[in-house]
Amino acid sequence: MRVLVIGNFSGRNAGDAAILEGLLADLTSHYDGLEFIIPTINTGFVKKAYERYPVRPVSMLPWNFSVKIFGLPILRSVLSADLILVTDAILFDLHLFNPLYNYLSTLALVLPLARRRGTPVVLYNVSLGPAETDLGKKCLRRVLDSSEKVIVRDRESLKLLDSLGYGNNGVVLAADCALNVPPAAPERVNEILKNEGLLQSDRKAVSFNISSYIDVYVRGKKKGLGREKFVRIINNTLNRLVETLDVEVAFVITQPMDLDIASEALADLRNPDRVKLLSNKTYSHGELAGVFSRMELHIGMRTHSLILASAQCTPVVGIIATPKNRGFMMSIDQEERMVEFGDDFGEESLERSITSCWENRELIRGELKKITEREKKKAGDSALLLKSYFS
Repeated sequence: MRVLVIGNFSGRNAGDAAILEGLLADLTSHYDGLEFIIPTINTGFVKKAYERYPVRPVSMLPWNFSVKIFGLPILRSVLSADLILVTDAILFDLHLFNPLYNYLSTLALVLPLARRRGTPVVLYNVSLGPAETDLGKKCLRRVLDSSEKVIVRDRESLKLLDSLGYGNNGVVLAADCALNVPPAAPERVNEILKNEGLLQSDRKAVSFNISSYIDVYVRGKKKGLGREKFVRIINNTLNRLVETLDVEVAFVITQPMDLDIASEALADLRNPDRVKLLSNKTYSHGELAGVFSRMELHIGMRTHSLILASAQCTPVVGIIATPKNRGFMMSIDQEERMVEFGDDFGEESLERSITSCWENRELIRGELKKITEREKKKAGDSALLLKSYFS
C-alpha cells in the first residue's frame, strides 16, 4: 500500500525530521506491507535517516519539473497514492503563492484531485494555520473539504476550524508525532557532552534555543520587536542566566538558518566559556533530544525544541513568537511558562519565567512525566484511526 506523506522533509529542520520518524514508527508498528512515498528536496537524507523504514523518496528538485512543492512530482505522487497523509505545520497562508516557502496553495490545487479519484486524504497530527487572508482561508477550506479525517495536534487548530465554520464534529485532538522519537543512547549523549565541554564539572546546565523568525507573524499596524532589540535581549538574558544561576548553557539550534542570529546573540558574552553552541548540522534530532534530557530546563523559541525537550520531561519556558508555540505549550498544560512577544517582552519578563521554572523544576518535571505520557499516547494512537484504510 502506497502511503504518501506530505510535510517539509528536507533534513534541515530537526523538528520536521523528528515528525517523520515518529509517524513512520507509529504506522509500521501497527500495519504491514506499506511503502511510504516521501516528496523531498533531499532524497539522500530521507534514504539515510529512515533506512530502516520502507521509504521511497521523490525528488522535488527543479530538474524534476518542480519548484519545491509545486510541480510534477507532487502531482504524480498524489495521483499514484493509495492514502495521503498531510502532517506537520504546513497549512498556513504566509507567502501564500511562494512555493519555496508555502505548501498550502499547492495542496489546495492537488488534494481535490485525490478526492475526485477516491483517494483518502487525512490531515494527520497537523497544526492548522495561521490563515488570516481571504485567499488563505479559501485554500485551507479546499484542503479541509478534500480530507476524510482531520486529526490536529493542538487546541489552536480547533479554534481556527471553529472560526472557519467547520466546528469540531469528527475532528480528533491528538498530539505531535515527534513526541515519540527516542533520544540517542546514553553512551552517545555522554560522548556529545564531553566533546562540547558540557556537564564536565559540578555545574548544572540549561538549554536555550532561538529562531530567526522574529516578526514574521506581525501583521497590519502592529509594531514588531526587531532583530537588533531581540538579539540584545537574548544576550543580556544569557549573561544574567549564567551568573545568577551559576550554570552552563547549551545553545541548541534546530534549523541551520538560525545560526547567524545565534552568533549575534552569543557575541560579547561575559562568560563565553560557559555557553556552547550545538546545532542539527552536526547532531541528529535524536542526539539533540538526548542532550535536552540532561538539562535542568529548556528555554525555546522553535516549537520542536520545546517538543523534543519536554518529551524528555525537561521543564520548558516557551518564547511565543508563533501561534504553534502557544498551541504546543497549551497542549502540555504549561501556559504559565509562556513568554509572549509583545510590548512587555524583555529581559525582565524572560528572566522571571526562567527563574520561576528553575525554582520549581523538580515539581514541573514530575508533572511533565504524566502529561507527556498522555500526549505521547495520543500521538501514537492516531495510527489506530487509520485502521479502516488498511483492512
